[in-house]
Amino acid sequence: MKTPNTFESKNGTITSGDNLSYWFSSAVKPIAFEKLNQDINTDILVIGGGISGLTTAYCLAKEGRKVILVEDGFIGSGESGRTTAHLTCALDDRYFELEKNFDEHTAQLAANSHMAAIEWIANTVKHHKINCHFKRVDGYLFLHPSDSKETLEKEFEATKRAGLITEMLNSVPSVATEDDKWCIKFSDQAQFHILLYLKGLTNAFIKLGGKIYTETKAGNITKEGATANGFKIKANHIVVATNTPINDWVIMHTKQWPYRTYVIAAKVSRGKLPYALWWDTGDHDSKWISKPYHYVRLEEFDEQYDMLIAGGEDHRTGQADDEHIKEEDRYHKLEKWTKKHFPAIKTIEFKWSGQVMEPLDSLAYIGKNPGEDNIYIITGDSGNGMTHGTLGGMIITDIITGRDNPWIKLYSPSRISLKTAGDYLHEVGNMILQYGDWLTKEDIKEVGDLKPGEGGIISSGLKKITVYRDEQNNLHTCTAVCPHLGGILQWNADEKTFDCPMHGSRFTNEGTVINGPATSDLKKIIINKEPKV
Repeated sequence: MKTPNTFESKNGTITSGDNLSYWFSSAVKPIAFEKLNQDINTDILVIGGGISGLTTAYCLAKEGRKVILVEDGFIGSGESGRTTAHLTCALDDRYFELEKNFDEHTAQLAANSHMAAIEWIANTVKHHKINCHFKRVDGYLFLHPSDSKETLEKEFEATKRAGLITEMLNSVPSVATEDDKWCIKFSDQAQFHILLYLKGLTNAFIKLGGKIYTETKAGNITKEGATANGFKIKANHIVVATNTPINDWVIMHTKQWPYRTYVIAAKVSRGKLPYALWWDTGDHDSKWISKPYHYVRLEEFDEQYDMLIAGGEDHRTGQADDEHIKEEDRYHKLEKWTKKHFPAIKTIEFKWSGQVMEPLDSLAYIGKNPGEDNIYIITGDSGNGMTHGTLGGMIITDIITGRDNPWIKLYSPSRISLKTAGDYLHEVGNMILQYGDWLTKEDIKEVGDLKPGEGGIISSGLKKITVYRDEQNNLHTCTAVCPHLGGILQWNADEKTFDCPMHGSRFTNEGTVINGPATSDLKKIIINKEPKV
């Protein structure tokens, strides 16, 4: 097993951005294996080494199937390693909304599925003795200032109908600004260290005879298999677990939309706060359909301190400037909110961002890719990626092995949700508006003004070009047109990436693809003059 010495590589080499999450910084070493270097045959090919792909690979290996997993980075180096690792049945889309969009039975199935996912993780941790700081904790949903108590009342009643163990409290435990304010307590939730968990699951998969190839980028996915690193992988079943599908150009990308979310981590004296999960109900005045919310938890750090991890300030990927708040400025807002609600925190030790796929009807897409019989997808994780990813492995294993499962229909990628048509039209309209960037002015006039570590978009005639000046003062230039469906990329100065505002494809500052749905790198462009274009 190959073991690089550090997680400190930048620009997507290890993780999909310039900022390293707390999980990477606190893990011992990357979870890495050899690269694929030959043609190979298998029963099942799993593409993606996050929680979705690894859970699927493990579950199928337990069934005695021959499974190969390929990952273009290292295990957990994508969005799984940039989560905050809440394990909860408190969905970020309300249960009363599920009842409205579907019915009470669907809401009950959804609640049961997420509780089953938490239980599956707990049993797996116990069975394999995985030291990943797994804890059973309580969770608390409290009101955002833009929301009303009616939301909590409706959600509380809906959770009871769904069969969950909840309680309405008249104050929010351990949140400084929420005394004498109502919240819903969700009992028996959980949390863990995601990379330590994936390490344990990886070991269990290998012991079952599974095979993993890292730094192995899959492409050309067909019903026969895929190619990776220039070699052929032949398979009977192909599972695409890459956060967003890389084997579909249109269908799934009009059912879900990419959002970026921001996270900070700060030390807090041990014992000052309980291990728990907290969420507010989201900004109902936001322009975004997802109603961005704040989410908080505590994590073990050392004998003296815990680490408070807080997230929020979401926006559509590549569209931060629509609110006139740059990506890098979102952390300041998040820090201000966190200090107000948890004044015991000390200095901010870590900051990072991640990408979340928001499905239109609140439920993930897990199952057969529309129109395919042996290609499966796991996507649409919303704010519940840890449980949705776990459910992905459970559900797809049952589909492949032919077992009945009441959740197969619930999470089917082929489902149509007519009651969310308004949101669909809103998001499609947003997507179409992004083509207007072909006509807008560039954000950089003169390349010579770029300082080391800076990037942006310039125009050269009808061409749009990405430009980035590295720390050695070398200039890197590529087409600014996303190879997926032609959106014009936007410079993300926080993670030092170029992001597509249409479907969330992302590229390093030198043009290497690090997030789908795009599957190819940006084409290099040579400019004749550096000072001006």
